Amino acid sequence: MAKNGNKALGDAKKQKKDEFYTQLSDINNELRHYTHHFEGKVVFCNCDDPYESNFFKYFAANFNALKLKRLIATCYAGSPVAGQQLELFGDTTEPEVPKKRIPHKIVINEVTDVNGDGRIDLADVEWLIRNDKNVLSRLKGDGDFRSAECVELLKESDVVVTNPPFSLFREYVAQLIQYGKKFLVIGRQDAVTYREIFPLVKSGKMWLGHGFQKGNAYFAIPRGLVRDFADGVYDGDKGLVKFRNCTWFTNLDHKKRHDEFVSVRKYTPADYPQLDNFDAIFVEETSDIPECFDGNMAVPSTFLDKYNPDQFEIVGITKTWDGGATKKYPKQIQVDANGRCSTVSKLNDGAVLRLDAPPKGKTYYLVDGVPYVQRYPRIIIRRKK
Repeated sequence: MAKNGNKALGDAKKQKKDEFYTQLSDINNELRHYTHHFEGKVVFCNCDDPYESNFFKYFAANFNALKLKRLIATCYAGSPVAGQQLELFGDTTEPEVPKKRIPHKIVINEVTDVNGDGRIDLADVEWLIRNDKNVLSRLKGDGDFRSAECVELLKESDVVVTNPPFSLFREYVAQLIQYGKKFLVIGRQDAVTYREIFPLVKSGKMWLGHGFQKGNAYFAIPRGLVRDFADGVYDGDKGLVKFRNCTWFTNLDHKKRHDEFVSVRKYTPADYPQLDNFDAIFVEETSDIPECFDGNMAVPSTFLDKYNPDQFEIVGITKTWDGGATKKYPKQIQVDANGRCSTVSKLNDGAVLRLDAPPKGKTYYLVDGVPYVQRYPRIIIRRKK
């Protein structure tokens, strides 16, 4: 399931079909941990049509409870989804002609419960944009977060909250860092291993949020973009796609980030072999982190969901570009599970373990007749004394 879901996410990146919409329940579950960060702040949702985006709906409905100063949302013209809940500018098209989203921005300065039902919901949204204190206007450009007018809106905002395009995550985060913004955004779990992202995690400029419940994220997808998904990945009745390789990234502090990680395993050299090409012991799972071990430990990237910066230090990552490798391998012979051989150089970009004997039924590598295996990228950590 995870493999199929992640493949779908990878296909979205390649095809730039990034129209995945976050459920309101997931937004509620995550945002409830950060409410104290929003008082008196300008919130910017810069990938969000107010009539399609649940991020906009969340902040509009909670505008007064969060004590927001202002809410801004911008819509990208390139999206294939048209607003269906309300005609924004009175534009009409023939029934057989597909609607096209008009790039626009909405600025909310005041939210009032017009219909008197004691809560703010979409029944009040139409009034919001009719209120003189709020502004709905067309954008001159296409509404891309990189456009000049959207950058100007970013400059006047305090906190950015949205689900940015998967394919542009590196560039999107780089812009947030460049302008010194607080943020809470969704991205691929393995983004922590990107050359552009890992240094930010290592230096404490961004970290993981609370995360999706049970590790699963369900995104709505426009029915016009439905493609072949593996069984169990796409729910056609609900229009939802299931991904396990997604999480929240933020630079807003939260309580979970300071929860103490409790180790229950004892360290022994036999259970924790030394990596052949990095100064660290190999730890298979986060739950296997040994107690009373003060040296470097190579742990899976999912450790970052448990990372407490008061307890651990991030030393590096087992990627060549990080500069922590202690050796470089000559050309290797790759032997796959079926015994087929090929010449490769894969060992020079990952964590490597030396073996006493070739494994049965698994891929391994030979260097001067010595067998090795490569493991997925690992985060190298050590305990703070």
